Amino acid sequence: MGKIAIVTDSNSGITQEQGRQMGVSVLPMPFYINEKMYLEGITLTQEEFYERLKKDETISTSQPSPAEVCGLWDNLLREYDEIVHIPMSSGLSASCETAVGLARDYDGKVQVVNNQRISVTQRQSVIDAVKLREAGRSAAEIRQVLEAEKMEASIYITLETLKYLKKGGRITPAAAAIGTVLNLKPVLQIQGEKLDAYSKVRGKKQAKRVMLKAIQEDLDKRFAQYVKSEEMRIMAAYTGNPEEAEEWRKEIMEYFPGYDVYMDPLSLSVACHIGYGALAVVCVKQVTV
Repeated sequence: MGKIAIVTDSNSGITQEQGRQMGVSVLPMPFYINEKMYLEGITLTQEEFYERLKKDETISTSQPSPAEVCGLWDNLLREYDEIVHIPMSSGLSASCETAVGLARDYDGKVQVVNNQRISVTQRQSVIDAVKLREAGRSAAEIRQVLEAEKMEASIYITLETLKYLKKGGRITPAAAAIGTVLNLKPVLQIQGEKLDAYSKVRGKKQAKRVMLKAIQEDLDKRFAQYVKSEEMRIMAAYTGNPEEAEEWRKEIMEYFPGYDVYMDPLSLSVACHIGYGALAVVCVKQVTV
């Protein structure tokens, strides 16, 4: 059995230290703030990011350079026989497509997983890949399993403000102004590639209720067979508000007794587009070996 390296990016929420503990390499995602480049988790902390965001500084997302990706792969292939590379969803960034293109020059030694995940769902894919590696699967087999199960997850997110959706052109200034006056909170969803609208309600309390009911419906219908076999996990995520997020995690655990709810900050790539104060709830199937 060949030695397999697992690579992901910081959109998974896995820090450099956590990556070392898990035996996983983590590519830091680059950001440009006022045209200066920062690396998530290395030269840019979550706290610093939200401070700059609050000041309305110009922030844009980017992707690791081909040289950085290939440099990491080349270093790993001195010690490992194969690599499983798990980037963020191809529907949210071009980094997956770039990695697929670069992998063509590695004669099958690098398997890029396009399984439409981000944040805690992407983290679960990394955990699943580690589990499959320990079970003796090849890099190609790990990719096939993760891609086959890519749709077995749901993310629902509500926002504190409509400001960043307006900034990104996802809603009109007029819609944002009306929404703010009426205290409308959108509920967004990620099921597969992209961030889509799910619902629109008055106030955050109602938005949280809608998200919990949406997860319950997914567990009862889409994922009923996995609930029965105890393969589903429930998770939470947030942008920049750990105290409110911890209260949210407690609400989820009360609503879904028997689930141990894992929580992480949402990736900064998502936070750029939705701003501070967002809350998310997630359900995801874990791979069984």
